[in-house]
Amino acid sequence: MNAEIITIGDEILIGQVVDTNSAFLASELNKLGIPVIQITSVSDRMEKISDALKMASDRADLIICTGGLGPTSDDITKQTLAEYFNTRLVVNPYAVDSIRALLEKRGVEVNDRNLKQAELPEYCEVLHNSAGTAQGMWFVKEGKQYISLPGVPFEMKSIWYEELESRIKERFPLPPIQHFTILTHGVPESMMADRLHDWETNLPANLKLAYLPSPGILRLRITGKSAGDATALKAQIDEEVARLQSVIGSHIFGYNDDKLESIIGNLLKQNHSTLSTAESCTGGMISAMITSIPGSSEYFKGGLITYSNEVKTSELSVSPYTLIINGAVSQAVVEQMADGARSRFGTDYAVAVSGIAGPDGGSDEKPVGTTWIAIATKKRIISDVYKFGDERGRNIQKAAIAALFMLRKELLTCL
Repeated sequence: MNAEIITIGDEILIGQVVDTNSAFLASELNKLGIPVIQITSVSDRMEKISDALKMASDRADLIICTGGLGPTSDDITKQTLAEYFNTRLVVNPYAVDSIRALLEKRGVEVNDRNLKQAELPEYCEVLHNSAGTAQGMWFVKEGKQYISLPGVPFEMKSIWYEELESRIKERFPLPPIQHFTILTHGVPESMMADRLHDWETNLPANLKLAYLPSPGILRLRITGKSAGDATALKAQIDEEVARLQSVIGSHIFGYNDDKLESIIGNLLKQNHSTLSTAESCTGGMISAMITSIPGSSEYFKGGLITYSNEVKTSELSVSPYTLIINGAVSQAVVEQMADGARSRFGTDYAVAVSGIAGPDGGSDEKPVGTTWIAIATKKRIISDVYKFGDERGRNIQKAAIAALFMLRKELLTCL
């Protein structure tokens, strides 16, 4: 079985909305062993939706559409589906009850426009939406499976997790497929490919490696497929992961869904230590990453965004003389920032960052992307300089990630 995803909506085609639904569905289908062979986006026009459905049916066994199920005049997916499957829209009693229950629970008065959502193609299987009023629908035509889901991401995901995933598993024989992701840092994609050439060349035929780069982090995903025992497949992947660890073990920092900020939090808790931050060019991103982890208040005490030199001086006790002589983006200043934050918040560790994010502000001596990062502890201050590049957004992201990796390395020395 293979699948095609169709996203419906002018807002996607004009770039007003980013299509995250396709990424989610493709990932989830892949986990089930159903490859996605094409993703298509079409406008809110009946003929375009119908054409997309017809062309998808020539390629795929399972067609999943998202979007166009709302209560407004531009949402025409239901009418199009009714025509495509030679049926008509009728009031579905199950959908009426579902919509009433949801809106009453929210304290919202039910009106005619809400109940319009209960009009569904007569011959479809309803997929209950516990998060909204637009129900999902499942059709079968000439042996092909068609599914229509709301375009609102959290509603689409709700139907997937509560209804759709289990029904797909129940109805179709799916081959065992497993993924295992190795999280690495410190080796660019091209260099990593060179290092892994022999290991990758000797992978069994049913295992494939994918390189998934992002700023500061390279994910290596092993995908295994088998016509037989899922337990044997897992053992096969585990064996290859063990071989990989012997090749690049020092660059591996986590696996699968591990997050760098969560790893940092666990290390701080193991060390019974606390953390504070002093950020300039990253504008609070490091603090945001740290505090995105539940329970981070156990180890994170606070942070300061000291963007101007005046605030670096007044809030972190950075010497005005040091700023004049060395500039804000310098080893001396970032070390004073880290030491000032650790002292002010009374923490065991402090992270400080100061850099030229761009696109302006660089010089021959300090080009755009130049970033100093420091870690202050009770015993010492360490620092390093990075040259990230000339794209502002990536520079900020890379600086935050590099700072956390510096902190991780320092924390590991204390275990």
